[in-house]
Parts: sequence; C-alpha cells; structure tokens
Amino acid sequence: MRGETQRSAMDLLRSEPMQLVQLIIPVESAHCSISYLGDLGLFQFKDLNSEKSPFQRTYATQIKRCGEMARKLRFFKEQMTKAGLSPYARSAISDDVYLDNLEVKLGELEAELIEMNANNEKLQHSYNELIEYKLVVQKASEFFHSAQNHAAVKQREVEAHQSGEGSIDSPLLLEQEMVTDPSKQVKLGFVSGIIQREKSLAFERILFRATRGNVFLKQSAVEGPVTDPASGEKAEKNVFVVFYSGERVRNKIVKICEAFGANRYSFTEDLGKQFQIIAEVSGRIEELKTTIDVGLVHQINLLQTIACHFEQWSHLVKKEKSIYHTLNMLSIDVTRKCLVAEGWCPVFATNKIQNVLQHATVDSNSQIGTIFHVLQTKESPPTYFHTNKFTYAFQEIVDAYGIAKYQEANPGVFTIITFPFLFAVMFGDWGHGICLLLATSYFIIKEKKFSSQELGDITEMIFGGRYVIMMMAIFSIYTGLLYNEFFSVPFELFAPSAYGCRDPSCRDATTAGLVKVRATYPFGVDPKWHGTRSELPFLNSMKMKMSILLGVAQMNLGIILSYFNAKFYGNELNIWHQFLPQMIFLNSLFGYLSLLIVVKWCTGSQADLYHVMIYMFLSPTDDLGENQLFSGQKFLQILLLLAALVSVPWMLFPKPFLLKKQHDERHRGQSYALLETNLDDSDGTELHHGSSSHEEFQFSEIFVHQLIHTIEFVLGAVSNTASYLRLWALSLAHSELSSVFYDKVLLLAWGFNNITILIIGLIVFICATVGVLLVMETLSAFLHALRLHWVEFQGKFYEGEGYKFQPFSFASLGKEDE
Repeated sequence: MRGETQRSAMDLLRSEPMQLVQLIIPVESAHCSISYLGDLGLFQFKDLNSEKSPFQRTYATQIKRCGEMARKLRFFKEQMTKAGLSPYARSAISDDVYLDNLEVKLGELEAELIEMNANNEKLQHSYNELIEYKLVVQKASEFFHSAQNHAAVKQREVEAHQSGEGSIDSPLLLEQEMVTDPSKQVKLGFVSGIIQREKSLAFERILFRATRGNVFLKQSAVEGPVTDPASGEKAEKNVFVVFYSGERVRNKIVKICEAFGANRYSFTEDLGKQFQIIAEVSGRIEELKTTIDVGLVHQINLLQTIACHFEQWSHLVKKEKSIYHTLNMLSIDVTRKCLVAEGWCPVFATNKIQNVLQHATVDSNSQIGTIFHVLQTKESPPTYFHTNKFTYAFQEIVDAYGIAKYQEANPGVFTIITFPFLFAVMFGDWGHGICLLLATSYFIIKEKKFSSQELGDITEMIFGGRYVIMMMAIFSIYTGLLYNEFFSVPFELFAPSAYGCRDPSCRDATTAGLVKVRATYPFGVDPKWHGTRSELPFLNSMKMKMSILLGVAQMNLGIILSYFNAKFYGNELNIWHQFLPQMIFLNSLFGYLSLLIVVKWCTGSQADLYHVMIYMFLSPTDDLGENQLFSGQKFLQILLLLAALVSVPWMLFPKPFLLKKQHDERHRGQSYALLETNLDDSDGTELHHGSSSHEEFQFSEIFVHQLIHTIEFVLGAVSNTASYLRLWALSLAHSELSSVFYDKVLLLAWGFNNITILIIGLIVFICATVGVLLVMETLSAFLHALRLHWVEFQGKFYEGEGYKFQPFSFASLGKEDE
C-alpha cells in the first residue's frame, strides 16, 4: 500500500508510459471481452470505422434496441416522478437478467402503464365532467327556483288586484299585461354551462354584441377551483345560463361558447327531474371516484415494482449500449471470424488486460483466445495521470488550461502547494481562513452524502473543489498568522509586542515614537505594526517585496521545468540556447533584485532599491554611495548587466543557424537523429526532420519565430514580475476592507451603547464579511491565483497540446446523460 502511494505521487510528475495495442478477438467472445475491459477501465479504443456512418455499422440494430429500451425507462421515470416516487438504490446486477428478457419485460410494462394511463384519463375526464354537470344543475336550478318564486309572487299580486275594486290610482298597463292571451306569449330557450371566471366578462360582451342585446345572461360564481375536463388544470369558474329567442340566436350562442372554451351541459326546467339528475350524478361520481382510486393504487403498486429494479435495468441498458458502441469501433475480419481492435493502454496494465481477456475467453466458452499484440507507432499517445479525490481538483485546474503532452512535466504536482499558497498571500487572515475551513469541512464530512445526490451547478462546483478550498483555508490561516490579522485585528498570540511608548505619558499606541523595549516578536508581524503610522508603510513594503520574491521564485521554477522537458525529450538546442540564456537574463535582473531585498532585510540598510535598479542601467559605473549594500556590489551589477545583454542575442541567433545546419547535414546523410528527439520540438521544425523530406528549409520563418519567442520572453520577464505585485495589491485591499468593516460597522455600533444598534451592527458586519470578504474576495483571489499559474508560471514551460486518456469504463456511465 505504501509503495502504491509513492508510485502514484511520482506518476503525477510524468504521465504514465502508454502503448498502442492490437487485439484480435473471436466473435463468440467479443461481447464478453469488451464487457470485462469496461469493468477494468484501462483501455482506450480507437475508431477503426470512422469512415462509416452510425447506421452503416455492424451493431446498429442492437444500439437501436438499447435506445428504445432507454426511451421506455425514461417513460417509467416520468411516471414515477408524477406519482411522487423515486428509484430505489441500485443493488448488484443479477446474472439472470439478460437483454432479450429485459426488452420483453419493458415492453409489457410499458403497454400496461399506457393502458392504465388511458383508462385513468378517460375516467378522470368523465369524473370532471360529472362534477361540472352537477355544479351546473345545482346553480341553474337555483336560478329557475328563484324565478318561479318571483313569478308566483307577481301572480298573487295580480289576482289580488283583479279581485279588489278598481282604483283610479291602479296602473292600467299592469292589468292589460296580465290579461294578455297566453297563446301570444313567446317561449324562451336557454343554454347552460360553465366557463372560466377570467373569461366571463369578455364572454358577456361578445354575447351582447353578437345578438344585439337579445339575450339574457345569468351567472353565478363557483366556490373553489374546478378541474377542467379537457386540460386537467384547476381554474376558478362561473356557471352561466343564457336565455334566448330563436334558433338563429342559439347557434350564435353555441359558437361563442365553443370559442371561449365553455363547457355546455343540458338542463331541464322540471324541478322534480332536477333533483333526480343531481342524485344520479352524485351516485355516478362516487362510483367513478372509487374506480379511479382503485386504478391509482394498482398503478402505484406497478410503479413501485418498477422502482425496485429501475436502477438495475437502467445500468444494464447503458452498459449494453456502450458495449455495442465500442464493438462498432472494431473492424471485422470475416474470413477469420474475428474482430480487430486497436487502442491505448498504460504499460502497467498489460498483465491486467491479458488476464481479463483470458477470463472472457473461458466464460464465453470460446475455443480460441484473444491475441494481444503491441504495435509500434509514431503517433503521440494520450496523457494519463494517476489522481485521487484530493489531487483530482488540482489536476483539473491545470487541464482547464490544456492537457499535458505525453510525458510532459505536469504542473499539477506543484499546483497542489503553490496555488493555495498564492491565494493565501492575497487572502491572508486567519479569522477568514477558519470560516473557509469550517465551510469546506462540512462538504468533506458529508462527501458520501453529496456524492450520491444531484447538486446545483454552483454547489457541485464547490463540492468538486472542496479539497482545494481546504488547502486554501489552511494556507490562509498560516499567512493570517504571519500577517497577524484576525478579521483585521492584531493579537499578541505568541508573545508581547516588542515595541512600547517612548515615555510614560504616551498612552496612544497609534502615535509615532514607539521604541523597541523587548525581544523581537517570535512569529509573524508584530501587533504594533498594524496600529503605528511609522510602521504601516513598512508592513506594506514588506508585502510588496515578498510578492516579488515569490514571483521570481515561481518563474525560476517554470524555467527549470522547461529544462527537464528539454532533457527528457533530448532536445539539446533548447537546453543550451533557451534554458541557459533565459535563466541568465531573468536572474541577472530580477534575481539580483530579490538578492538586494533579502540583503536589505538582513542588514537593516536604508538603501533605495528603486535607485539602485534604475541607475544600474542608466549609470552602471557611477558610485553607489549610501545605496551600497555590500562590498563588490558595483562590479557585480556591471557583470550581471553584461550577462543580461549577452543572453538576448544568445536566445535569438544561434538556434536558427544550428537548425539549418542540422537540416543540411541530414540531407547529406551525415547525421541521423532518433525519432524520440523530435517529440518536444516546439519550433515548428517537425516537417524538416524526416530523413525522407526534401522540402526547402524556411530559414526566414524559423528566424522570425525565434525572434518572437525572444521578444516575448524579454518583455514577459518584466511584465510577469510586475504581475506578481497583484499579490501585494489584493492583500492590501483585503486587509483594508476588513478593517473598514470592523472599525466603521462593528466598533461604531458598539460605541452607541445600545443593544438594538449593536445587534443591527453585528448583523451588517456578518453579512458584509460573508458577502464581500468570504465570497467576492475569495473568488477574486482565486481568479488572480489562477492567472498567475496559467500565464506567469505555466507559460514558461507548459505547452498543454496533448489529449486526455479516456478509457472505456462502466464507472462513468452514471455520470453521462442518455
């Protein structure tokens, strides 16, 4: 176990050695072999039928069958979601589950569910119609009952007038109307139904305009929402009765009802029949309700049965579909009755692959075993790094820039430390670091729970980078202790401050005049430096100089890794004419500046480093005077300046001429280069290195290409060093923001000596700290650290022009969409 851990750690620096393999698989064991290789997950197949469309391939029919079964499973999942069910956790796949049997079973279950849904839909439609019919009958009968009562009252009034003596004050028209011949009265028809309440006003207006006011509309609101039979959605509705005269008007009313989606129901004027209809409808409603409930229970039981096996069936279908997709990538040798596969695998997996292929031969009862043959190729292999749940996120940060070339030095090894550390330099506050650590600890403790859940985009991103955030938090606590900042407040954690007031009358530590009264503070920044006007500029200066030191160190690391790349690929030109001049140029200027910073810190000198660096170029022979830090500094500066000047033409001129010389010697047959020496040629000269190539050497293109690289490095050395000052700038911004929230919010609220104001101030302080410092500042520092790694660090050595090793594996099936 210990050796495996050490091997995996070393494998992060260089990708695994890969080999191109040819497999000759008998047809009878092909399916089993591919299945076992998918379980192993260490073989990447090449598509040997890329010229064929998906429909022209051998196993297109099987893939179509799997697709149809996947569609049925999606249908089952939709039905389970509607019923409020979820698939049960997947158990181990049984050996007795075969694709053909599963296909038949899924077809039967789908047909049964469709029939259930159709019957339930019909029953529910009838049930909703009966509910509306009952409401219409109840409301309309109230209309007619009220109208009949009103008519009876009027009739009694008429009879009372007719039986009494006529008075001069009695209305003559009333008597005339009441004695009209019943045969001359007009018989009115009516249409009853129910309509959505939001459409009732427009419905009334259209009726009035279409019939020119020759209708009488009576409406009544229904209490509570009503389910519409057609759409199945609930809505507020009104029962209406439209009285009309004439068949022509009736036809207009019917068309308007259809246009507004109003449901019409027949109705009788006979009160006795009305009560009989209500009783019959109520009975049918109860019967339908019972039938629907029984059907739903049966459907739920069926869906629960499906839910028990859903994950197992789904995994089997995905697995079979991926197997046939892979089989379609193999070429068929009809004469030998075998399939030929080609693909990449790690060298260490050779024995494992041969073992699973042997087991597949035995399990499939094949008489002939699979032939495993290693091929020689000039093709660039894929890149494969061993990662675990801790190193995976750091490797993803590097891969987001570009996949490493085969056997190229992997920045992910260094990113594990340098990325969170540079983040912490900008974010340094051990109070904020503890908050980040607590937040990410929750995701780490609950990682098994979150791994099995579907998370949102942001939550999934945070969970995937939980170990990166943990490292960022730990380093933030460390740098926060160095800066001595806890929510911008300094503490005397390790010892009392080394500084005190100059005289006893001094009571304010923020005034100038502090003197050293005891031993130097043992760890980090002295607490008094945060509150003194005289020492605060020195604190900022320290952070700025520290940023330069870190930047120069990381850029040197990048150039050293470029040396290891060139050494590994045997590219001597890059070693002598790229690595060496780049190291000399960078360290002659900025390495020397870093040396001056360290010497100044150690000696306590008051030399002006800006003056030293500027006049190193303008007046290199002038006396340094009070800016001299050590003896022999002037001679060293002249020597370094000359070295920097020499390194620029050294990078520019020799390499194009040497490449031309090599090209000419190849064509004269005087030198032969191994193929491996050209794997890392980043100068675009691959076309000229073949022994059979007779193309003319494009010297001008190579020279311009080298000129661009030289100018890019020289200017980049200056700009990249200045770019590392963002470490100082963001650290200063974070500290000042934290100080503002503490002084202007928390302390200000505390000064009012009021519990309400204190609580409000505390809430504002917490919200500002979380929203600005723990979210926005974290994201800002993360992005700046990402830029420093991608541009300033990886740009020195990392090409990232490879492609990732993506083996055929069933482990990734659960993460892929259908």
